[in-house]
Amino acid sequence: MMRSFFGDVNLISAGMVSIIFCLQMCLVLSAEGVHQHMKRFTGLYTGPYFDPTTNNNITTQLGTHAYLPCKIKQLGNKSVSWIRRRDSHILTVDRYTFIADERFQAFLVEATDTWTLQIKYVQARDGGQYECQVSTEPKMSHFITLNVVVPKIEILGETDIYVKSGSTVQLKCVITQSLEEPAYIFWYHDGRRVLDYDRRLKDIRSERVGSDTTVGTLIIFEARRDDSGNYTCSPSNLDSASVLLHVLNGEHPAAMQRGKNSASPIPGRWWGPLSAGLGLSSCYSRRSAAIAVVVISLISHLSLHFT
Repeated sequence: MMRSFFGDVNLISAGMVSIIFCLQMCLVLSAEGVHQHMKRFTGLYTGPYFDPTTNNNITTQLGTHAYLPCKIKQLGNKSVSWIRRRDSHILTVDRYTFIADERFQAFLVEATDTWTLQIKYVQARDGGQYECQVSTEPKMSHFITLNVVVPKIEILGETDIYVKSGSTVQLKCVITQSLEEPAYIFWYHDGRRVLDYDRRLKDIRSERVGSDTTVGTLIIFEARRDDSGNYTCSPSNLDSASVLLHVLNGEHPAAMQRGKNSASPIPGRWWGPLSAGLGLSSCYSRRSAAIAVVVISLISHLSLHFT
């Protein structure tokens, strides 16, 4: 019986020790929570505020992804909205998107207290101001300007290129004012992609020649008549540029142009009667003018015959 009594006492003592330990841990955790809370809201600000070191001017290239940061300290339970200034369209609220354009998305980087607006495949019209707004009373706003750089693309030379059959042709596509090198440069011949599987016939090269310039080159060896046509340089996520290639088999370019643009000439001997008839048409009816043209033409023809 004594053993039972002392056993019960030991159990009660162990239980009391466990309870006391739990209470102590709760007090410690509560104290740490209060300490962290007090530490978080100490200083000049007692609520949310924007980090003044945040970049408010972002530059990106057409076709790439843009990231607009909004670093907010001591946000607490407030919501963050992104608004496009040019049309006051609410793009996102926290992680929810309120625009049909799926290129827009907001996400939080908790380690840096940064709400970031992502715009995929940036278009030229995406440039402008964006507002990062916190749901305090009154509202707090931070403005960020997005600058979209549109690279320039051109194929060197004239828009119409004439070469002799059997010669080597080099088409150079120059991309300037580009912040990033294109992931690829595709060439198309009359709408069909040009491939360089057989390098004896064609070769495609790409080279970064400066901080903002890339040159893509299409080389055609021993050009043939069927190599003629439209050639288009199409870099990734950018506009394209085109030229017309004419491969000649002994023809002269000027002769081709004359043959294409020439019209049937009017014999010189008809200009006098025709102009006279046109003059009469302003004074008389169409029928009278037509008769006059015929008569004048006959007289002119007879006079030339007898002279």
